Amino acid sequence: MVSGAGDAPRTPATPHETSTEATFDQVIAWVATTFGYRAAVACSMADAVLPHAVAAHLPWVDVLFLETGYHFPETIGTRDAVATAIEVTIKDVASRHSVAEQDALHGKDLFVRNPSLCCQLRKVEPLTEALEPYEVWFTGVRRDEAPTRAGTPLVTFDEKNGLVKVNPLAAWSFDDLLAYATRHAVPINPLLNQGYPSIGCAPCTRKVAPGEDPRAGRWAGLDKTECGLHT
Repeated sequence: MVSGAGDAPRTPATPHETSTEATFDQVIAWVATTFGYRAAVACSMADAVLPHAVAAHLPWVDVLFLETGYHFPETIGTRDAVATAIEVTIKDVASRHSVAEQDALHGKDLFVRNPSLCCQLRKVEPLTEALEPYEVWFTGVRRDEAPTRAGTPLVTFDEKNGLVKVNPLAAWSFDDLLAYATRHAVPINPLLNQGYPSIGCAPCTRKVAPGEDPRAGRWAGLDKTECGLHT
């Protein structure tokens, strides 16, 4: 059984004490040894590399999928493939209100008029609530995704959610991700090979042109680069 997080814990010593950065496997092994199943994986189902890597150390680990109600069919298909192909426990995390209920409360297509509020209601608040039983969460954030993510550490303390945040793939490139998926036959979202290196909700995601920032297709044309989960 997963214990409650309780008071915000002090971040333990990181898995490496030298100037050489730890590998993703060392970081995950450290979390498994230090926290065990008090850890959860957050996964957008753009790929299943992170769940696969974590499950090697924590079989049937909880994988939190934000079911926003606006996903591409390919994303839902990837979630279903992961549930059958990898030893993980998928947990859908949804807003307290359905899309129809949100439309009734805030007007139709809130993502057009106020995308930040839409993300807050459909992603940030549900995940914050879902993370309450855990002491650690794994994310797939990588430094190469955007300038705003260039300084992403392998391990940090998430003040907002009151738990340790681990980004074991932070130093990876997009090619590293695809190579791992190929080598281990890990499910990936078909959209990754169709010009969508960063996949979010369908209404707020477009293809990325050659040479563009990998996250340029998210909220294109708006002064918005993050949904709020990692800020």
